[in-house]
Amino acid sequence: MRDALLLVAGLGLLTYAADKFVLGAVRVATILRVSIVLVGALVVGFGTSAPELLVSALASIDGKQDIALGNIVGSNVANVMLVIGSAALFGVLPITTRIWRQEIRLMLIAIGVLALVSYDLRVSTIDAIFLLVGAVAAIGLIIYWASKDREAAQEIQVEVGELSEGEHRLGPSIVLTLVGLAGTLAGAQMLVVGASGLAEALGLSEAVIGLTVVAIGTSLPELVTAVAAARRQENDLIIGNVVGSNIFNSLPVAGVAGILDTTPLDSQFGLSLLLMVGGCVLFAVFSRTDFFVNRWEGGVLLAGYAGVTALAL
Repeated sequence: MRDALLLVAGLGLLTYAADKFVLGAVRVATILRVSIVLVGALVVGFGTSAPELLVSALASIDGKQDIALGNIVGSNVANVMLVIGSAALFGVLPITTRIWRQEIRLMLIAIGVLALVSYDLRVSTIDAIFLLVGAVAAIGLIIYWASKDREAAQEIQVEVGELSEGEHRLGPSIVLTLVGLAGTLAGAQMLVVGASGLAEALGLSEAVIGLTVVAIGTSLPELVTAVAAARRQENDLIIGNVVGSNIFNSLPVAGVAGILDTTPLDSQFGLSLLLMVGGCVLFAVFSRTDFFVNRWEGGVLLAGYAGVTALAL
């Protein structure tokens, strides 16, 4: 019971604090007149992966690599199947040709690289460095695309504008950022401790807990935001944010986790990697067919997520 309460409390704090961290960081960046393209590509994009980054980093430091990598793989699956599937039930999600040509293809490459380096059930230091180099290249590409593409720049301006709307002072914005970061760290630590204890109490492997409970928890910000946006018919940024989150999860987040710990992974992790690749490819196929994800495709994604979760257990 203690571990379950710790896990739930950690999830709640993580979700709330991560949102405040991103909000504060965007406001500080805009006050300091940092390029909007840079803010959107890094602060907003990276912010959606802040829960995964901190949870995976802390789990790796504690020697719980199954939770760390399970969280990354499970979050990637949850993003494209649970989050997109849930949002699509409220209406058609349009896919622009730009997002398909650039971000979705980059996501598939990032997912493939993660699967390749970890399929031997271990992310070595060399593998981790390779992922981090890939992360630098991906971030550079995203910034380049955004700076050269008027449509992408306009989307980023809208997103950053919503977060930094109104007059804000530097001091309170810095405090909000630091408090949000501290809360995210505390929530992540509570989540890792609670998940580890719950796995031991229930006789489940840490990999299973990481792939399911922890992964869903760290994807809650994307899920809540996507469903709320879909209900208000504000669909433009849903796909971009989810795809961006998967890119960051697969490269810098996995790279950091691998640098901190190279412990071999659970034997069933290979199946989880295949399910991740399959889920992302299915989403990409739906996206390319008519350049939108409709309700029945959303239903297929949700059913697929239920099946993936069952297989993971």
